[in-house]
Amino acid sequence: MTTSNREEITSFYLQSGPLCKLPVDLDLSLLPNDIPGLVRVVQGLLIHVFWLERYGLKLLPARKDEVNLRDFDKKFPKLFTLDDSPIHISREMEKRLVGNCRDFSNFLAAFLKSKGVPSRARCGFGAYFAPGTYEDHWVTEYWNAAEERWVMVDAQLDDLQKKTLKINFNTLDLPSYQFVTGGKAWLLCRAGQADPEKFGIFKMRGMDFIRGDLIRDFLALNNHEILPWDVYGLISKHGSQLSAEDISLLDHIAGLTLQPDESFTEITSLYKSNKELQIPAAWLPLQ
Repeated sequence: MTTSNREEITSFYLQSGPLCKLPVDLDLSLLPNDIPGLVRVVQGLLIHVFWLERYGLKLLPARKDEVNLRDFDKKFPKLFTLDDSPIHISREMEKRLVGNCRDFSNFLAAFLKSKGVPSRARCGFGAYFAPGTYEDHWVTEYWNAAEERWVMVDAQLDDLQKKTLKINFNTLDLPSYQFVTGGKAWLLCRAGQADPEKFGIFKMRGMDFIRGDLIRDFLALNNHEILPWDVYGLISKHGSQLSAEDISLLDHIAGLTLQPDESFTEITSLYKSNKELQIPAAWLPLQ
């Protein structure tokens, strides 16, 4: 990896895509500069929809529906409607925006970018939610310039979740075996080295589900972080509808995402050139 390539890549991941642009009037100077501090801020703004009852909360359906807000243009107004405290102030549980793993990952990535730290969301499967399975999940990667490596962070896991899940590793520097990207899961299962039914969430499992996370991870590497249930193009097809060309493209994309820095130019150019991979314009906030 040349110096010029590294500069191009880190510059790209300092930018926010259209779905995750922070409000221009947000006082980002209030945010801490360290990773643990930023993670605490994120956890003080959001609450995971699947953990509400564990925190003793019973919210109305309209509140739970906040998880469907796709972009920051909608999320932040709702957040400040619930509590207009400055961004660095932790909200009471019932005043936090309801979200999921994607939101924790995107908030942390956006805050890191605002601090001049290249960051990106990754979509795939966590190995630490249920023994023997890989559960649908999102995390954040940031570029550690001192160590010259991408560090993976799970901003969702607070003390209660870590205790409940019996986490015994550093969630601010995830071991590589604890998170399997969508592309890696796809290739492992295609090669017969993993069981597709071990990957997914609830009763939604198998290659069709893995394909969705493969494409979502590819999109996140292009700074387009769609909802976990957004479907279009190749995601929306049933497995029986996939052509040989579709399978070949998916295998190729999966390979690119294994080493995204080495494949950065092709990852970004493929998104721009392939209309079937481009997310629907209707999903983008008005500019």
